[in-house]
Amino acid sequence: MDRRKWVCGIALSAGLLLPGAVLADDEDLLDAPEIKISTEANAGGRVYLRGDIGYSGWRDEGDPFYRSFDGGTGSYDHVPFDNARFDKPLSGTVGIGYRFTDVLRADVTAEYLEGRFDGSSFTSGPCAGEGAGTSCALSDTANFSALGLMANGYVDLATLAGFTPYLGAGIGATRIDWNTVHETSACVAGGGACSGATGTASYRGEDSWRFTYALMAGVSYDVTDRLKFDVGYRYSHVAGGDMFGFGAEALSGAAGTKGHDDGLSRHEIRAGLRFALW
Repeated sequence: MDRRKWVCGIALSAGLLLPGAVLADDEDLLDAPEIKISTEANAGGRVYLRGDIGYSGWRDEGDPFYRSFDGGTGSYDHVPFDNARFDKPLSGTVGIGYRFTDVLRADVTAEYLEGRFDGSSFTSGPCAGEGAGTSCALSDTANFSALGLMANGYVDLATLAGFTPYLGAGIGATRIDWNTVHETSACVAGGGACSGATGTASYRGEDSWRFTYALMAGVSYDVTDRLKFDVGYRYSHVAGGDMFGFGAEALSGAAGTKGHDDGLSRHEIRAGLRFALW
């Protein structure tokens, strides 16, 4: 066979087979799984609203104390509360946030809570109106309200079957507003005689803004593509500040603040919803 005819035959056969090979490759490409590229619309950029209810099963009130004033000498004594307790464990939070990526999001929240303080103390000096040699047992109660404003950031670790664990932290300020403090005193005889009367006094509550920080960990669940159920743990600490001022002692020259709380730490279990707006 002529060599030129043999080469032309191979070229012609290759030309006839090539379109079929290309069509086969095109069909394979059409049958391949769809590849989705993450964009701002589906990776983040979602504004969301949130609402949470918290239950603080354990609270640490630090070491609250008050100052007693001796009008005769003009001196002050530092008197700690031997037994102090902060009650009312519930809190409520609302906020608005922004999800930057699948991993990072942040929100601004407002939290409201109420509390009740019960404390007892003991002084070596006599109660008002009692004789020398006696001492005084005191019991104080007061309610307070707190409004906290926080800026929080979160890292969403991963999502598996709709569950997304996360870690977070926040800083802000809390306004503590103490109501009137009511005090009851009882004479303790010791080396003297008591009259048997029970004394009462009241002190004007103080209010102030305090620095606050918080640490969070939890998990959210995708109820729908926009709605998430969130449950987690939060530790928060509100800095200490003034509780109440002097009462009748002010007429004898007492100045400044009588009672001081040493801050409030809360360990909370929180549950709530997050709803993406767009």
